[in-house]
Amino acid sequence: MTDKPPIEPSAESVAKDTANTPEQATNTKKVTTPEWSEEKDETTWERDLLNRLAFASLNEQRRGRRWSIFFKLLIAAYFVFVTVAFMIIPMMDKLDTTAGGTGKHTALIEVNGVIAAGGEASADVIVTGLRNAFEDKNTAGVILRINSPGGSPVQSGYVYDEIKRLRKKHPDIKVYAVISDLGASGGYYIAAAADEIYADQASIVGSIGVVMNGFGFVDVLKKLGIERRLLTAGESKGFLDPFSPMKEEELAHIKTLLNSIHQQFITAVKNGRGDRLKVDEHPELFSGLFWTGEQAKELGLVDGLGSSSFVAREIIKAEDIADFTPKANYVDRLVERFGANAAQGMINQLQSQQLSQTTNTTQLK
Repeated sequence: MTDKPPIEPSAESVAKDTANTPEQATNTKKVTTPEWSEEKDETTWERDLLNRLAFASLNEQRRGRRWSIFFKLLIAAYFVFVTVAFMIIPMMDKLDTTAGGTGKHTALIEVNGVIAAGGEASADVIVTGLRNAFEDKNTAGVILRINSPGGSPVQSGYVYDEIKRLRKKHPDIKVYAVISDLGASGGYYIAAAADEIYADQASIVGSIGVVMNGFGFVDVLKKLGIERRLLTAGESKGFLDPFSPMKEEELAHIKTLLNSIHQQFITAVKNGRGDRLKVDEHPELFSGLFWTGEQAKELGLVDGLGSSSFVAREIIKAEDIADFTPKANYVDRLVERFGANAAQGMINQLQSQQLSQTTNTTQLK
């Protein structure tokens, strides 16, 4: 037998067999794995980023809701406080005005500071206290405790007239003015309506006069090279313009006006004090000068020396003093001080929180 030469495997069969070997299969897997892993890592990174953004947005919304709830509760507490204060403060005011209990008491009304409309010593405030005091069935007498440099002659005149009216309506209740540190000008105008006036020996009393002041800047404008342009309809509409020269007719008119008001003041004092004023011996009483309480007694400007307690105890004979001075509403003070600003701040904060929530919601969508 003739031996056949060995058959050499073809290149194709070798390649095919080699591809089917475990090593080749393993090698094939090693080649394809990196491509699949890279795609998986990229997908995972994107998903992780989206998750983080979503959770951050949700946390921001929760934080915004918490602040919103906080401010809403704060606003609710504020309005509850205001409502309770509106109910309690009037009750406290009533308790203050019944300090003497069921027995007789002396009613006290304070006149502090400059007498002017809208102020602590305005006619509205003082008159309200006077009416409440006279209408109280336990009032034995009324004291006006004055510590004022004066102010508006109109406001002082209102109080003066009201005291006279109430005295006619309640003839058994007398009014006593007690000057503490200062009872001058409009302050004394009010005091003159009282049945009697008392002061401390060192009090400042008087100043029965009228004053009007201002400034003129005409020469200043000339030095600065500034031209004043004042346009009016009516020849006196620019009356007393501080940048225009003073005219003689304007000055004469002002003097007439001041003299008229001064005469009203003098008439009120004379009607209130009567023969007790020593005008004949002291014509300077109406010159605008002022004196100590001790000197004022000699001039007839006051009836005696003493404090509010002295008058209540020794003159009125009702030692218990009930304060009828209208007090400023504490709620109004609170609202004026921070109420409006705080409320506006809360509203702005809530609006910003709502805007933030809306923005976050839009981003999620």
